[in-house]
Amino acid sequence: MAKSNGGIIGKINKTSFGKCTQTDKTSSGTVTTQPGTRIAKILIVAGGGSGGANQKSGGGGAGGLRNLEVNASGNIPVTIGAGGAPVATSGVNSSLVACGTTYFATGGGTGGPSPNFPGSERDGTPGGSGGGGQGVTACAPHVGGTGNAGGFSPVEGFPGGTAGAPGNSAGGGGASQAGGDFNPPSEPAGEGGNGLDVSPDYGNIGPTCSVFAGGGGGGTEGSCGAGGGPGGTGGGGAGKITRFDNGTPGTTNTGGGGGGGGQDATSGNGGPGRVIVKELNKASGVWSMQSQFSAKSQGTWPEFGYTIDYLVAAGGGGGTSGRSGGGGAGGYRASGYGPSPLQGSALFTSPGPYTITVGAGGSNSGSPSGGAGTNSVFSTITSNGGGGGANNCGAAGTGGSGGGAAGDAKTGGAGNTPPTDPPQGNAGGNSSPGSGGAGSGGGGGATAAGTNGVSPQGGAGGAGAPNTITGTDTTYAGGGGGGLDSPGPGTAGSGGAGGGGAGLKGGPGTATSGTANTGGGGGGVGGTSPSGTGGSGGSGIVVVRGPSAVTFSVAPGTNSTATHPGGDKLATFTVSGTLTVS
Repeated sequence: MAKSNGGIIGKINKTSFGKCTQTDKTSSGTVTTQPGTRIAKILIVAGGGSGGANQKSGGGGAGGLRNLEVNASGNIPVTIGAGGAPVATSGVNSSLVACGTTYFATGGGTGGPSPNFPGSERDGTPGGSGGGGQGVTACAPHVGGTGNAGGFSPVEGFPGGTAGAPGNSAGGGGASQAGGDFNPPSEPAGEGGNGLDVSPDYGNIGPTCSVFAGGGGGGTEGSCGAGGGPGGTGGGGAGKITRFDNGTPGTTNTGGGGGGGGQDATSGNGGPGRVIVKELNKASGVWSMQSQFSAKSQGTWPEFGYTIDYLVAAGGGGGTSGRSGGGGAGGYRASGYGPSPLQGSALFTSPGPYTITVGAGGSNSGSPSGGAGTNSVFSTITSNGGGGGANNCGAAGTGGSGGGAAGDAKTGGAGNTPPTDPPQGNAGGNSSPGSGGAGSGGGGGATAAGTNGVSPQGGAGGAGAPNTITGTDTTYAGGGGGGLDSPGPGTAGSGGAGGGGAGLKGGPGTATSGTANTGGGGGGVGGTSPSGTGGSGGSGIVVVRGPSAVTFSVAPGTNSTATHPGGDKLATFTVSGTLTVS
């Protein structure tokens, strides 16, 4: 009998077209999937357990971690488990409900001692990962709590370590490793078990770079050990040794276990959990042409591609001759890396060629204001060039970030023009009232407005944004410093962090230009005769970063590709060119 899938005999196939949309939940709520999503990859991390109830306690166990592929569509309710409070409290389960099925990970166990387990108070307690046992000099060994309390396969966590006599306390278990057992007094207490690296599935997330659910280190005192046990990678808190020194808490939203306390001290609390939902593109089985066409028409046939993070900085604005403000930084737009309030959404990118535009810095020869920087572009992301700094005859330029003003109490140029969400920049600073010793405003930067000029002081350029997309912490899009019209006391404005050029006091001379490939604004100058020349704006930059499965090629050859140590692929454009994704 013919089936509705075009005559192919067998099970009905389903597609998922989730566009690799990824939602990272650090508090309870609801994930609403794409209309075509049918399958999702989910990461569930429960809250970590605290260390034990009193001094030199065992480390807390990490919250359970589960990484699954499930059927999912529509609204997905998510519950984020809290970390265990100090003094022997287990972590709380995290869960989600997809297509009517509840999936959960178990909260981490507490380190020993725990008053809630009469007869085995000094043992660690069970959980997603188990807590470490407490070391007591004259007593029998105290075992760690068992892990994988949910009975899952693959396991959600590992047991805590065992403490013995004479010795120090043991570490809590982690998502990929058991907690460390007690050590002799010449060594630190037991270490927390390491967490699990999920970056191959979800990219680089959070302060622990996608390593989650590390166990807490064991505590000790001076006569029992050489130091507290280190926390496991993935947010585990460190144990302590000093009297009244409480254990380190597990890192927030990692599910890390709390560290054990030192002598006469309490333990650290466990870190709250986390849930990530990644909607997949997938079509398995055998498909007729009719079925494929129908799925494409309904928007549920998967489109092959990759989720790409980006940094796009435009060219910075220039200063100009005469008394002048600093140039505004080029617009800054980024995803996945850099200050979280400025992170936009990553782009789903299909294979093929993409034109990349790297904006030039604005010239320093314009009047009555410096030249504006030009835009940088990747796919649907456009960052706008920075506004030029004004002299006392003109208005400060608007742009990604605005230029600084000059003259008698004038207003700096507007930033985030045209507006984007998150904002791409900030306004330039105003100039001081009066003429003698007048200070011009600094250009705006990615994270701060330019500082207003005062008498006698030029305004500093606004600070740029630090970003680690390349693997190196680099700051981009700083504003140029304002000039100072005075041969006497006072200084011109400094350039903003992120390539902003410094302003120049009086004249003659040339202010500092914005640094190339940062989008920094050029510095302004003073109007003292003979007048100096403002600095040019720095050129922009475009960087893209994708998963290990993607291949990038670039043209021309002055641009470059690289592989991050974690496996992600990188392409960096310092001049305009073509990115090919495959």
